[in-house]
Amino acid sequence: MLYDAIRAFDTDKAAREDYYRIMDTEIEVRGRQQTIREQILRIYAMLFCDDMNLEIGAVAGPDEVEATADRLYIGTAGFDPDHWYRMKYGFPVIDEDNFDRFAALVISDLKAGPMHEAMMKHGDMLLVGERNPLQLTEEERQSQKLVAIDLNSIGR
Repeated sequence: MLYDAIRAFDTDKAAREDYYRIMDTEIEVRGRQQTIREQILRIYAMLFCDDMNLEIGAVAGPDEVEATADRLYIGTAGFDPDHWYRMKYGFPVIDEDNFDRFAALVISDLKAGPMHEAMMKHGDMLLVGERNPLQLTEEERQSQKLVAIDLNSIGR
């Protein structure tokens, strides 16, 4: 439901309302109350905690999400719309207004969206590439180190 609300966010007022309702819902995690937004931003931060020098349990902010969004690829590294995650899902700019929505899209997609289904059925993966992929040459991009994201192992 969260994934669908994010995908329809720009075109459907009810989807926007669903998105905000879901993201602002309070849950208890390890005896502590937090919103789903906070939980998603913590999970997103864990994907990049080593590279961004974030403490375990830190919440990703707009700067961290913007700095890491270009590193996410679907299946193989490439900046075409079929492989570059943020462009495939229409996030040409990531800023204060939409950073949490982008992070929620990534996490909800991995948990229950098409990426989850593609992983289960076809073995497709969401990959994390080098820190500054926009600055890489084509040769560097082809030989960059890629890490597959597995939400089940984050934080271990």
